[in-house]
Amino acid sequence: MVENQNNNQNQPRKKSGNKIIATAAIVGVVGGLVGGGVSYYAMDQMNNGQGNGAAQISISSSSSKVSEKSAKNGGTMTAAYNDVKGAVVSVINLKRQSASSGTDSLYNSLFGDDSDSSSSKNGKLETYSEGSGVVYMKSNGKGYIVTNNHVISDSDAVQVLLANGKTVNAKVVGKDSTTDLAVLSIDAKYVTQTAQFGDSKHLEAGQTVIAVGSPLGSEYASTVTQGIISAPARTISTSSGNQQTVIQTDAAINPGNSGGALVNSAGQVIGINSMKLAQSSDGTSVEGMGFAIPSNEVVTIVNELVKKGKITRPQLGVRVIALQGIPEGYRSRLKIKSNLKNGIYIAFVSRNGSAANAGIKSGDVITKVDGKKVDDVASLHSILYSHKVGDTVNVTVNRNGKDVDMKVKLEGN
Repeated sequence: MVENQNNNQNQPRKKSGNKIIATAAIVGVVGGLVGGGVSYYAMDQMNNGQGNGAAQISISSSSSKVSEKSAKNGGTMTAAYNDVKGAVVSVINLKRQSASSGTDSLYNSLFGDDSDSSSSKNGKLETYSEGSGVVYMKSNGKGYIVTNNHVISDSDAVQVLLANGKTVNAKVVGKDSTTDLAVLSIDAKYVTQTAQFGDSKHLEAGQTVIAVGSPLGSEYASTVTQGIISAPARTISTSSGNQQTVIQTDAAINPGNSGGALVNSAGQVIGINSMKLAQSSDGTSVEGMGFAIPSNEVVTIVNELVKKGKITRPQLGVRVIALQGIPEGYRSRLKIKSNLKNGIYIAFVSRNGSAANAGIKSGDVITKVDGKKVDDVASLHSILYSHKVGDTVNVTVNRNGKDVDMKVKLEGN
């Protein structure tokens, strides 16, 4: 199951306080029992002085020394982290809590009393959940922050905890549930660093990346985890039923990391962390499978959100999957007959949609739009979103090994 990685939004977030300390203590004890057996044996020998002339263990301050150079320069991704650490923030979703009792709330939900609605509107704002965000632009007296839509979904107010520890109010500029992206703004005077987007088209499997965000909320703000790109373009079906091409990574992504940055070794944001695969369809637990929205798609969407506050999408009226990265063994399962390695396979065509009216059929492979190659869903979206609803685009499909050019009039979503 693919899960969005903000804190649980089905329940109000509770401050953990001593629970975190207790958890850390338990982990420490377990770690000692599992990995520290030799140390416990040595301590026992030291304390009891037993054994056949066993040597006493002592530590001399002159026997070893920590190298300051290795400590400062040991992390190969430290410079990359420094390029973004001041731009990654915690995003706090605030909701108004009703003053009504549980019995009153039940009564009102059953009989439609409006008094609970009004008390909820006037209730105290409380932290409901937390995620992450990235400050990417400073313009016109505002600082702009990209995060996930599900991080700020249904919020009554939003706050941002900056890297310097200061909490400021934020305004929702625009949001889009389809790509799960949202843009917030804060006063520009609070912005001390902005992140730079890299080109996600040139990513390669095995490339080192780091994920920066606030796993489990602001108590662990600015946490950095390292991994690799497991797949640069993976098409998945999200919990909302949408198809999305994402970057797959094994860098640890946990609840609260949503909206944070996936960063390359050059210190550029090449993805916005959004989801993880928690378990397979048969219930098997899964580790090391996180997903990020590619930066090229992020840039397209946030620019539109800042400009218009929402996304009105031209669409073809098809359901597709990128051929890139699909193993040969799965092609027969997906009923893919094409031998092409790259392109967008059309699995379904909506009746009376733009594609159907143009003559596009299920089984066709889109190879170009407006003369530009398309290898993944993100690149297809990027080209389509540069147009307006009602525009006509040239679509090249490969059908039975032959290229066919078609003119498609784009419909709106």
